[in-house]
Amino acid sequence: MALASTTASRLISRRLAAPLPPPPSSSCAAPRGGARPGLRRFAVRWEGRPRALLGGFSDADEDASDDEDEEDGPGALSGGPPRQEQECEDVIELAAAAFSGPERWDVLGLGQAMVDFSGMVDDEFLERLGIEKGTRKVVNHEERGRVLRAMDGCTYKAAAGGSLSNSLVALARLGSSRASSYPELRIAMAGSVGSDPLGSFYRQKLHRANVQFLSKPVKDGTTGTVIVLTTPDAQRTMLAYQGTSSTLAYDSDLAEIVSKSNLLIVEGYLFEFSHTIEAIKQACEDAKKNGALIAVSASDVSCIKRCHSDFWDIVGNYADILFANANEARAFCELTSEESTVSAARYLSHSIPLVSVTDGMHGSYIGVKGEAIYIPPPACIPVDTCGAGDAYASGILYGILRGASDLKGIGLLAAQVAAVVVGQQGTRLRVKDADRLAESFEFHLDNLEFCSDAGTDQVPNL
Repeated sequence: MALASTTASRLISRRLAAPLPPPPSSSCAAPRGGARPGLRRFAVRWEGRPRALLGGFSDADEDASDDEDEEDGPGALSGGPPRQEQECEDVIELAAAAFSGPERWDVLGLGQAMVDFSGMVDDEFLERLGIEKGTRKVVNHEERGRVLRAMDGCTYKAAAGGSLSNSLVALARLGSSRASSYPELRIAMAGSVGSDPLGSFYRQKLHRANVQFLSKPVKDGTTGTVIVLTTPDAQRTMLAYQGTSSTLAYDSDLAEIVSKSNLLIVEGYLFEFSHTIEAIKQACEDAKKNGALIAVSASDVSCIKRCHSDFWDIVGNYADILFANANEARAFCELTSEESTVSAARYLSHSIPLVSVTDGMHGSYIGVKGEAIYIPPPACIPVDTCGAGDAYASGILYGILRGASDLKGIGLLAAQVAAVVVGQQGTRLRVKDADRLAESFEFHLDNLEFCSDAGTDQVPNL
């Protein structure tokens, strides 16, 4: 399988064609690689009533690790003016500053922007509210308010959630590692948040992780949320309120961002909304026209089954890279659960230049031109498998963006990133782990020691 390794060189040559100016300074600018020692940081406290959802954020004096993306709260939101707004006067100004930043973005993610609330409850809590344990349900504004009212006094965490944001944060941390001599990767996301404090919270959390959220807030809109209720038996019940996250308009601002991006990654959850399909298609058309690579994440089996034709319309006509787990890959191919993962990877690779299929403890496959390269899973003690696929995707993209051409080596890096996330509590790759992984990757790439048995497994001409 001697395939031309032009993908990464095309990306690197475009990024290095002209020197890029540093992003404009801002009082809220996140330092490269994390907070500097002694720098005072924001720790968000939710103090007051969670049903309000419009209270203020307080600048906590306690230490807040840059590795932590979730913020503890005593269970509620407080009133009063948000202190972030005193430090960064207007979130719209922050978005405008991002627009005037780099001449090009290495990666632009297009997906849902939702704030996650996660808390521990007992079975009686769910029974009292008539919520079936272990299910995922879409709720309206009133239902969300009813649950949050019931959570008064509970302790929970809030985070800038979502599958896409997990991948982008991991990629940004790998790409801004102080342990690496590579140029910093410029990572951005576009989506839809409301003009409420939760929208500001989402933007600030990504900004702190070196991911610029470029979309301006929707006037009078409400930011989408996912309430994750975990019972003592470790079962999770999820209540999703879409808010403005389901809206995506392909306006002149988004078109400009897409035209300045080297790689566009589209989150599969957006395919669930009929009015977003045309925006996705326009974004992919413009990205392709401007020579960008296009990646699609499958996101969810049920979503693929409901939107099968829309997925294939985009994936078949535009995608250079597809990320899926084994069940999602089979759903794309309309294969039964008895069919093997490697069969799905091979099948998809006839239509898509590079296919990444993860299969949990069984490892993963990278499919290219009808063949599948097996990536063995690293040894690890699993703690929380949530976010493993998101981390794996970040490793694949990082390898390509850094110019690696050995597909097995890239896959082994991706598997290591996923293993680190699986071995911890939480879905985000920590800064210290990103530094270690980036340093190891650079050493192996520079010494051409990625994989001695896969010298012909090269990145295809995407």
